[in-house]
Parts: sequence; structure tokens; C-alpha cells
Amino acid sequence: MRILVTNDDGIQSPGITALAHALTALGEVWVVAPDRERTAVAHAVTLHKPLRVHHVAPRTYTVNGTPVDCVNLALLKVMPKPPAIVVSGINKGVNLGDDVMYSGTVSAAMEGTILGVPSLAVSQEGQDTFRFEVGATYAARVARLVVEHGLPDETLLNVNIPDRTSSKMRGVRITCLSRRRFHNPIIEKIDPHGRPYYWIAGQRVSWSRSKDADHEAVEDGYVSITPIRLDITHHGVVDQFRAWEPLIARGAGNGRVSRSSRRPMKQVGR
Repeated sequence: MRILVTNDDGIQSPGITALAHALTALGEVWVVAPDRERTAVAHAVTLHKPLRVHHVAPRTYTVNGTPVDCVNLALLKVMPKPPAIVVSGINKGVNLGDDVMYSGTVSAAMEGTILGVPSLAVSQEGQDTFRFEVGATYAARVARLVVEHGLPDETLLNVNIPDRTSSKMRGVRITCLSRRRFHNPIIEKIDPHGRPYYWIAGQRVSWSRSKDADHEAVEDGYVSITPIRLDITHHGVVDQFRAWEPLIARGAGNGRVSRSSRRPMKQVGR
């Protein structure tokens, strides 16, 4: 059985080394990862420059591209046959809630899912140091179950490991994505020439969607496993919007909108 391992922290990250080592107990591990850190590139694909693949060790390759590029090249060019599973990580820091929209770690698993391979993303809570050996142990356990039982169509798993030793871990929870709030998400500074520049940063200060939330599980000392679907259509409101079809088709309501005509959409529970 072949296993593809990738990440967004780059080939030099100790997280990918720990993950690849743990997965050797399951099968033949292939590593195809970015040649440098590619954090927060989301589902970016390189279209405007050539991609180069370098063989750096047995079944280990680097790519001068994004995590999604790595998965594409691994599955379609590098590996002799498609893998049984794609495992992305272990990321330095958690990918909870809305983080999955920006995460290169999660996007690599999404790309594996798009290409028809069961996939999971693994992230490790931490600050200056990370307990990658703990995360790798749980990643291997989840990967084994995925290989044995498969995943539903168009579904990947997002796994987040608390910053605890194995003996302090409280268990595992199947969770839902949270919604995060940031304090001062845009930081403005002035350069030596007096011109403003900006950092997209800020501190996470609050969460919402607390029922079965992934952030609560990690805070409570549980491994969080969130199933994510590729289809992000909000099926619950499709029928509501179908009422707009004839209005848009015939160009009705092109004038100024009056306050009395503004009707709120029916709220559909998440």
C-alpha cells in the first residue's frame, strides 16, 4: 500500500518527518512537499511559471510550488500508481473553523479528495515547540481507519491535536467547524519613508458555533476530527433563492429599493 504525505510548512519541517515515520507502519510512504514554507496559500495552483520536481531521497521529492501543486504532481506524475491515502501535515498550529478556508494543509487534502483518493489533514497545537510525535501517533490511527473503512464521497477529515502528552489526552471527538473572531485583524505600520504598510494578523479573541465545535474539543484536551465536504452549496436555502429566478430573468426591480420592500430571507439553521 502506498501513502502520499505532503504539507504546507515545507520539506524541512519536523512535522512532516514525524508523520512520514509514523505512517511507515501502514505501508510504503512517498513524500512530495513544497521546497519552502507555503503557509496560508489555500487552494492556490501555480499556472504562470514552470514547476520543478527534485528527487532528494528515496521516495522523497520537493516541488517549487504549493501544496495543491504537490498533490497533483505526486498523483499524476511522480508516483507509479495512485496512493491508497493522502495525509497532509503535520501542520505547525491548529486549523480550526474558518482556518480551513486559508490552510494549505487542508487544501492539499481537498485536492487528494478531488482526485478520488481518501485524504486527511493533520494539525498540531503548539507555540514555540510542538509535540509532533503525539500528533503522528493519532494521525496514523486515523489513517489506518480511513484505509480500512474508506470515506464517504467528496469527504475529507480535518484532524487537530491538542498540545498535550499522550497520557494527558482526554480522548477523541467528532466535531463541526467553528467560526472565529479576531481583534485588530489588520495592523497598520509606517515604513522609514513615512508610507503606510499592513500586516494581516491580529489575535483570535472569540468563537461562535459552539455546538460540537472543533475549538472546544481541542481546548478541552480532545483530538478533534471534522468531516468536511467538497460540496459547499447551501442546499437548505436553494428553494428560497429560486423565487429570484424570474425576477432576474425579466430584469424586475431595476430601480431604487425601498425600505418597505426589503424582506429578510428565512433563516435556516446550521
